[in-house]
Amino acid sequence: MRDLTGGDLVWVDADAGVDEVLHQMEDRQVKRLPVIENHRLVGMISEADLARNLDERRLAEFVGKVYATSS
Repeated sequence: MRDLTGGDLVWVDADAGVDEVLHQMEDRQVKRLPVIENHRLVGMISEADLARNLDERRLAEFVGKVYATSS
C-alpha cells in the first residue's frame, strides 16, 4: 500500500475539529482527508467541503499552503 500512497497514510478522527483537519491537510499538502471512526472509514473531507464552510480569509490561507510548491 505504501507504494501506492507515496508515503504515510493520513486521516483524521471523526471527532476532530476544523483546526485539526486544516492542520493535517496543510502540513501534508493534501486536498482530501479520510475520516475514521472506530477503525472504519466514515467519510472524506475535501477542499470543496472547506470552500463551502470556511470564510474567505481562512480558505485563501488553506489554498496558499496546500498548493504551495516546495523550493
